[in-house]
Amino acid sequence: MHPIVTQLRTARIIPVIRTSTAAHAATAVAWLREVGITTIEITLTTPDAVALIRELAADPALLVGAGTVPDAATARACLEAGAKFLVTPWVDAEVCAVARAAGAAMLPGAFTPTEVRAALQAGADAVKIFPASSGGPAHLKALRSVFPGVAFCPTGGVDPRNTAEWFAAGAAFVGMGGKLADEALIAAGDKAALQAAARAALA
Repeated sequence: MHPIVTQLRTARIIPVIRTSTAAHAATAVAWLREVGITTIEITLTTPDAVALIRELAADPALLVGAGTVPDAATARACLEAGAKFLVTPWVDAEVCAVARAAGAAMLPGAFTPTEVRAALQAGADAVKIFPASSGGPAHLKALRSVFPGVAFCPTGGVDPRNTAEWFAAGAAFVGMGGKLADEALIAAGDKAALQAAARAALA
């Protein structure tokens, strides 16, 4: 198993930071860090995401990954900025090849058994199940029966209320956005509410 995947398993909850500004994303990371969350996925849909990844990755206490990586060129830019893992909502063999060449962990997205197999053939170290809410924990459990050795990370619809169900179904770790990067809370300066959601997720 890739050592980064081992770290992700230990972290259990991977906040998926997707905001309209880099400043909001940085605030979310800072607030989450205060409650002990130091593994973060910054999505490339966030403005200036690569620059933010570079800033965050300079801190050795943080494990930073890049999400929604659209192509190989962007994957290289993220890795050069210090991203240690790459996440895509789909299977992109070129992005996977870039990650493998750099020694980074690769988490392509898949939903069906055929897609999971394609992800593994492309060199996945773990597989993101997306959108997880479309199939629910029962879908993950069914995939685990066919791919018992695969580390699955359900993302999309995972929240503090159902995290236990996902782990019971066989998730190695989960991706969670929602309240962990809630822009309304960030804009309002409501650190307490965001951190309360984070603590609930970790419980």
